Amino acid sequence: MSLLRSAAFLCCLTLALPAHAMTMKECSAKFAEAKKAGTLNGAKWSDFRVSQCNILPDASNDEKSKPAAAIQIPEGVTFPDKVDSKFASETAAKQRMRTCLDSYKANRDAKTLNGMKWIQKGGGYYSACSARLKGNS
Repeated sequence: MSLLRSAAFLCCLTLALPAHAMTMKECSAKFAEAKKAGTLNGAKWSDFRVSQCNILPDASNDEKSKPAAAIQIPEGVTFPDKVDSKFASETAAKQRMRTCLDSYKANRDAKTLNGMKWIQKGGGYYSACSARLKGNS
């Protein structure tokens, strides 16, 4: 019973105090405490974070909001102009992926990738190819 009173006190105290900015780590610890105390009342992490935590801006979030730099395409790499018709029964995303994979394998066999990987940090073949096919859809 005292655990329930403590949880109620903390809940009221939290509501009475002005909100201060928290880090994601602090919010996570607060969520874990509330979960352990059984005071979540069915709230999920995303709901809890929005209602209970005033998250500090994070440098990593700023990086995510910046537009991506253009992918550097090595000389000699080729891309398909359009989605291959043999994948017409697939979803649009799978059509692009399979078309790009076929083209990637052709580039690999012709040794024209010049170090470009299928998926790599900063954008690999798949990312560049899919973006081109989306633009040509």
